[in-house]
Amino acid sequence: MDSVGVTKEKKPHVVCIPAPGQGHITPMLKLAKLLHHRGFHITFVNTEYNHKRLLNSRGPNSLQGLPDFQFETIPDGFPPSDIDVRDICQATSRNGSCLVPFRNLLSKLNTTAHITPVTCIVSDGVMSFASQVAEEIGVPEVVFWTISACSYLAYIHIPHLMERGLIPLKDASYLSNGYLDTPLDWISSMKGIRLRDMPSFVRTTDPDDVTLDFTKEIVARADKASAIIVNTFDSLEEDAINELSRMLPRVYTIGPLHLLLDQIKDDSLKFIDSNLWREESECLEWLDSKEPSSVLYVNFGSITVMTPQQLVEFAWGLANSEQNFLFIIRPDLVRGDSAILPSEFMKQTKERGILASWSPQEQVLNHPAIGGFLTHCGWNSTLESICSGVPMICWPFFADQQTNCRYSCNHWGIGTEINNNVKRDEVERLVRELMERDKGKEMKSKAMEWKKKAKEATTSPGGSSFLNFDNMVDHILIFNRN
Repeated sequence: MDSVGVTKEKKPHVVCIPAPGQGHITPMLKLAKLLHHRGFHITFVNTEYNHKRLLNSRGPNSLQGLPDFQFETIPDGFPPSDIDVRDICQATSRNGSCLVPFRNLLSKLNTTAHITPVTCIVSDGVMSFASQVAEEIGVPEVVFWTISACSYLAYIHIPHLMERGLIPLKDASYLSNGYLDTPLDWISSMKGIRLRDMPSFVRTTDPDDVTLDFTKEIVARADKASAIIVNTFDSLEEDAINELSRMLPRVYTIGPLHLLLDQIKDDSLKFIDSNLWREESECLEWLDSKEPSSVLYVNFGSITVMTPQQLVEFAWGLANSEQNFLFIIRPDLVRGDSAILPSEFMKQTKERGILASWSPQEQVLNHPAIGGFLTHCGWNSTLESICSGVPMICWPFFADQQTNCRYSCNHWGIGTEINNNVKRDEVERLVRELMERDKGKEMKSKAMEWKKKAKEATTSPGGSSFLNFDNMVDHILIFNRN
């Protein structure tokens, strides 16, 4: 992938602002690196809270950047701990606590002598305040959705669910009386979709729910964007992408971003990474000692939380399956408590299991010892699993994960879903099925097919995502010349 070759004086200046979560920062940083390689000056904006976390996890010099790839921060107004989705919605809305600091930051950048004034904003799909600032200073905004195309399409339909009276739910009994199995057959581009497969925000009984109002706000901003980009590839989500392209201006599918980034032979930004926890790379050495496809990788991502009892049920299901496993247990994985496993479990599995608090996930999933992935179905994890040819057991937690789970299991043939009310017997059965039995072999075969297609999409000269990225870059440069 060649650089655009613009001169320093004319180098366009892109401000990248991710949502304040690991699953959003990681793909935005990959996109920023790709844009930098193509000749853009990059300012990457984190919240102060996450900036400090990155420095703590990666060292005090890890975000020094380069002269043309700089990091800035804005205050977020978050409480010092226990940040939840409502806090994020309120802070990142058009009238939230992030708006004024972001406006002030861009004003500062535009009066800094040694860099070009800001020429474009690339903002996460949920950072709705960025649209207002882009409009105020007269630069184009590219909206980057870090979720799947099918999940983005599901978000777009949430206002329609409200208009039809399907949500909010009448009362809490609707969560368990079969109502969530209501088919949404009027959404023709999402074949077989049910209410339970829509983003988790639909499962509310509150008519004034903050997340529903916020969803309407972030969906509406698409009309003002100069372009929409999605971290996916055409052959994986053809129907959803076609529908989005009919509904919205200029949709570019440019994923999987990590495969696109792998093609760059440029080490200047290798030292910059995005993990908010320290990666325990020692687990890779442990994997080296295991047979091919013999280890189940278990990781519920950066936000999922569970009860102590759910953790115990997962643990004993793994123990009883008699499979090798690598289990990632974040310090904050258990809601309001420490993640403590029974001593008997530790004794029983010490020869075939290893625990870590965080891992270099792309490397883990690409390791030949990995045979399956027990996951929360976040989009980054789902894409990384696809690109590694690894089938999944899906336990979706919230937001877009329910939709990703539906497509993984029912459309792409690479996953099987575990009941939300997790029980050790079901965990054991599904792990054995994935790692030992015919269904697991079938899912592995499908995963390998998708791995090949993902590679093709991101490979020059004819890959769809490769070409779409080039077209998106040209689109930004055209705006900058006008």
